[in-house]
Amino acid sequence: MLKGYEIVPPAIPSGGVYLFTTDSGVSYEVRFGRRQDNILQASIVFGVTNDEYSGEEYVETNRGEIYRVMQTIVKIVKMFMSEHPAIISYEFTGLARDKESKDKETTRIRLYTRYLPQMFDVSWKIEFSGDKITAVKKE
Repeated sequence: MLKGYEIVPPAIPSGGVYLFTTDSGVSYEVRFGRRQDNILQASIVFGVTNDEYSGEEYVETNRGEIYRVMQTIVKIVKMFMSEHPAIISYEFTGLARDKESKDKETTRIRLYTRYLPQMFDVSWKIEFSGDKITAVKKE
């Protein structure tokens, strides 16, 4: 298994923003947001924060680091889950690339799907809906 990058956790353990930087200097932010209608449901958003990418957080950097980036995100999700055991669902959105059909499973969804078993064990049910993946805690 690949080793992830060094993680900068939030200043307070219950915080929802984690940071890391790849060996090539690309900085990432992983944010956990709570839904207004149910604070026990969280969304996971991550992306590049470097100015050179013009604030486009879903940009493709093509630096050959995607597998270590994803391994780091897995570790961050597990860290957040251990700090927030009451959360009952997590949602990812895998936006389509410019040339991808929005009617088909996106490349990002396929990538995220590969890492779901590392994040969520059998006590979670995984649901797919368009460009969204939701992991729901089983009763």
